[in-house]
This record gives sequence, C-alpha cells and structure tokens, in this order.
Amino acid sequence: MIKRDLKGAVRRTLALRVGGVALVLCVVFTAVAWLNGNARMEQAVSELARLEGARFSRLASPLLQGNETTPARWQSALQTLARQGAATELAGGRFVLAKVFDTDGRELAALDDPGFPGIDELRTAAANLAFNPPESTGYRAVSRRVGDRTYVTTAVAVRDAAGTVRGWLGGAFAVSPAAMAEFRSNIARTLLYVIAIVLITSVALFPVISALVNRLAAASVDLLDANLETIQVLGSAIAKRDSDTDAHNYRVAVYSVRLGEAAGLPEQEMPALIKGALLHDVGKLGIRDDVLLKPGKLTDDEFETMKSHVEHGLDITSRARWLNDAGDVVGGHHEKFDGAGYPAGLVGEDIPINARIFAIADVFDALTSERPYKQPLSLQETLATLSRGRGSHFEPALLDCFNGIAADLYEQYGDAEGHAARRELQGLLDRYFRSNLPGLANRA
Repeated sequence: MIKRDLKGAVRRTLALRVGGVALVLCVVFTAVAWLNGNARMEQAVSELARLEGARFSRLASPLLQGNETTPARWQSALQTLARQGAATELAGGRFVLAKVFDTDGRELAALDDPGFPGIDELRTAAANLAFNPPESTGYRAVSRRVGDRTYVTTAVAVRDAAGTVRGWLGGAFAVSPAAMAEFRSNIARTLLYVIAIVLITSVALFPVISALVNRLAAASVDLLDANLETIQVLGSAIAKRDSDTDAHNYRVAVYSVRLGEAAGLPEQEMPALIKGALLHDVGKLGIRDDVLLKPGKLTDDEFETMKSHVEHGLDITSRARWLNDAGDVVGGHHEKFDGAGYPAGLVGEDIPINARIFAIADVFDALTSERPYKQPLSLQETLATLSRGRGSHFEPALLDCFNGIAADLYEQYGDAEGHAARRELQGLLDRYFRSNLPGLANRA
C-alpha cells in the first residue's frame, strides 16, 4: 500500500515538475526564436531596401554625366523611381519618402508619397533624423517603428558609370503588408515548431523518468523500512535485556508522540522524537550485567556506571547519520528541568524539547508498569507522583498538557503486553516517516 501510494504521489509530483520545466523551456525557447525571427525579418527587410536603393542608383546613373548634376536631375530620378515602384508594385515594399544628398550632405532633392497612410508621422520622424552617410560600405539600413508600421531608413551611395560616388539616397522604405504577413507567418511557424518539439520531448521522456524515479522511490521505501525495523529490533533488544519485555519501548514512543502532538510539536520533529524514544536506552548495551541487572539498590559507584549509558548511547547513535537526530532524547532524557539531572545538568529550555517530552512519557510508563522490583501504580497515583516533579523534574507547561491526555493514553495503550501500542506505533511510522517519502521526488 505504501509503495503504491508513493508511486502515485511520485508520478503526480513528477508530472508537475516536468510540466513546469516544459513550460519554462517553451517560454525561453519561444523568446529566443521570436528574437531570432525578428532579427532575420529585419535583415530581410534591409536587403529589400538595399536592392531598391541600388535600383535608384541604376536609374540615376545615366543622368550623372559630367561634373555638374543639377538638383532637377536628381528630382527627376526620384520621380522615375516613384513611378516605377508604383507600376511594378514591388512585393517587398517601396520608398515612400526619399531624399538625395550630395557628398557634403546638402539636400538636393526630396519626394514623398502624400497618399501613403501615416506619411505625416513619417515626415515628422524624418525631419528629426540627421543624415549620416556610411563611411566605407556605401550602404546603411536601420529598422524603425513609426506609428503602427515598420520602416527601414537607408543611406545608399549613388554612383556614376565610372563607379564614383556622386551622392546619397536617404529614405524610408515601407515594408508591404504582404511581406510583413509572410515574415510574421514564418516566425509563427517557427514558434509552433519550437513549442511542439519541447512538448513532444517532454511527453516522450516522462515515462522514462517516471520509471527511474519510481524505482528509486521503491528502493527508498525498502531502505526506510529496513532502518525502521532495525531501530525497533535494537530498541526491543535493549528493553528485553533490561526488563524481559519490549512493551515499554512501544508505549513510551506512542506516549511521546501523543504528547508532542498535543503540545504542538512541528511535524518535521516527530521522526527524531520517535527514533529517540525507541533508542533512548541503547547505551545500556555498554553496561555490564552485574550493574544493569542488579535487583537491589545500586551503590554510588554502580550508579555512576549506570549513568554512563547516556554517553554510550550518544556514541552509538552518532555513528549513523540517520540516527543523529535521536541524540536529543538519548542524551537528554535524564536531564531535569531544574538542572539536577545528568549528564550535563541542563536547565529549563536548554534541555532539548524532545528530551523534555520524553522524560514525562518515560516516567509515566515506568510508574504505571509492573517491574520485577515493584508493582504498577494506579493512574491517580502516577499523576500525583508526576505533579510532585512539576517544575523540578518536568516542564510545567508540558506536564499540564500531558495531564489532559494521560487518562486516554492509559486506557488505550496501558496493557502489560503493549499490543495496542505496537499497532499504534506502526500507524505513527506510516504517518511521520513513510508518508513523507514523496518529498523524495521533490529533492530529485
């Protein structure tokens, strides 16, 4: 069930991630294609303008005989260009405003199309532009937007039959609506191809990526289960060595989680609390039997030996990265709120919150459980004993919170064999460990 739920969660997460990446790629590549398409369109329009300028040069060349060319000849050449442009209906566009300058930049002739839409805006824009002939190439073109139309402003060298530059044609070349429509259609097709390629690639890769991530997620579930089984087995082994039963471990784990929930402990802290509860006495592996199993009261030296189980526990849990966060409970469950505990004598909130929670659950279960050396106390006697430790052994706010849930916990999970607590713990493991595994897909 866990693997099946995880598989569905991973597929949903992966679909969102792949879809998001595809969307970003579509936006990026579409923007790049749009910019490239516009650049190619401007280049093509500039080439049309250059060809039209070259046509004017050919028209004017027969008029440029001798050293002197009157403005009237230039004006005649411009009018011929306008008539032929209108007659041939050039598909790419035509000059709608043109001026001829001599080699010193003086205006010799000018002509525009008064019937052209937007000619007034174009005249205003042209009046504000200084004429700057190219220095070497004999041609310059700049695409400009005036109003709602695109024009190409050009400067084309006009040469005589001998190839000598006799003047310059400066003008505004208006791209025809048909040419603009074709350019934009080409850009739109390119954008559609780009989007289709990205989407098809994403759809094709999704099953492959999904299969790989699902395999990884399934392996993670198996690894998590193995880790959880290991800490339960290890904790049970310690509990059985200490008291011939592992029920204590299951109960204190459940009690700790329920108190943590009631106290508002963040959900992401729960796994550390559970691991710490199951392994709180793991350090007793390092305590020799004559001390650990002694039925009577321990001597001072024996008690010092017994206290060393905390350091042993921290040493054991620190060797596994996955168990590092259990150290708060393992190292702090014998600290007391007033600083009288061990091993560090921490006071108040210097004691980790998980250790403060567990201390209440641990003592509650110890008092309500039968041990070889004592009979269990009743619920009322246990709560009275806990109350005597308020502010000294236990944090008052946490103890008040526990008092509100203690009766229900005792009734549901207080059986000597710990069967109910064992079942409840499995549900808690599913909730706080396994249900968070879809986060694997987010990290992947």
